[in-house]
Amino acid sequence: MGGRRGRGIEDVVVVGAGAAGLACARDLCARGLRVRVREAGDRVGGRLRTDRVEGCVVDAGFQVFNTAYPQVRGRLPLRELRLRPFTRGFLLCDGDRRTRFADPTKAPRQALSGLMSGLGGPRDIAALAALTGFAALGPAGRVRDVPDVSTRQALSRYGFRDPFVERFFRPFLSGVFLEDGLATSGRFFHLVWRSMARGTLCLPAAGIGAVPDLLASALPPGTVALESPVAQLTDEGIVDGDGRVVPARAVVVATDAHTAARLLPGLAVPPHRTVTTYYHLASRSPLGEPTLMTDVRRRFANSVVLSEVHPGYAPRGYALVATSVLGGDGDGQEKAVRAALAECYGTDTAGWELITTRTVPAALPAMEPPLPLSRRTRVSVGRYVCGDHRATGSLQGALASGARAAREVAADLL
Repeated sequence: MGGRRGRGIEDVVVVGAGAAGLACARDLCARGLRVRVREAGDRVGGRLRTDRVEGCVVDAGFQVFNTAYPQVRGRLPLRELRLRPFTRGFLLCDGDRRTRFADPTKAPRQALSGLMSGLGGPRDIAALAALTGFAALGPAGRVRDVPDVSTRQALSRYGFRDPFVERFFRPFLSGVFLEDGLATSGRFFHLVWRSMARGTLCLPAAGIGAVPDLLASALPPGTVALESPVAQLTDEGIVDGDGRVVPARAVVVATDAHTAARLLPGLAVPPHRTVTTYYHLASRSPLGEPTLMTDVRRRFANSVVLSEVHPGYAPRGYALVATSVLGGDGDGQEKAVRAALAECYGTDTAGWELITTRTVPAALPAMEPPLPLSRRTRVSVGRYVCGDHRATGSLQGALASGARAAREVAADLL
């Protein structure tokens, strides 16, 4: 694939302007290649999307931003996102009882008090301290050295008792993995726990959509073409939505997994997890702190008062509450969730206004063991694929996959 490029021929066409595609395009531009990003939608970001609904900042499903991700720290000027943090830790709701878990590496006394309140025994406390310390201080690469098993099996190996796993890890991790059987790879769990121990969970002032906007702003003007779908790939390059052939020396498919499989026949598509988020507007905040709450009874995966993290997420004098459940939006489900929230928040939710419901059918790939932490992006001569479905399902995974695609493309073209 080396050699001189022809006049009017792009070096690389990147299909999709999500996090992976934007990272790939940026790295290729930095190597001096001529790059064009074609995005079918009306904005960059893919699932990292933010809308304004009735004066509220609403993401396409509940999102958090972790400052510990290496790709994030290396690519984004975090100050420009105007990040505000969640509380370090979370609340576990069991009926009308709430137990606070604090990060043992940041607030050891508070963490010990919460664990000793009946949540865990001495064995669980010792295992949690060892796990968190190793995750925070140990080398990230060490996770590759042990056979991969499910998170449930990994927690058992760490020494946690089943009752603690059921009351603590299972409800909390259901909102992270988007499955509540703890079937997700133990490798991925370790990386998640490491990122939480080392970083801070935050929200950008303008919503998660500010992240891809910032990534795109680092590209040369005119690199990204919005509302520019790609119908198919050819030996010469791509065919656009109007049937025109656009020649390119290399094509990187940085779309969701199903679109990638359509453009690259034979590409394996992993199963995906679905999540639904209900956004309620309340006349007052049901919890005066920016803290994530989980439900031991698993009626919802997590809930948070977003306007406690960033007041600008709701109109002045109101509170915006985001609550996520696994799967799609079933009949009567919002009513049941609202009843559960009344119990967990200890307040009347009858007057809360449901301003929108967001279901994300392919929010995360199913990352069951054995899970490769990264995959080659080259699928054939001049054809590459990247995205979170090719790595760990996270912003870090998407950016890292895009970076790897850029390295492999550059190795072939330069």
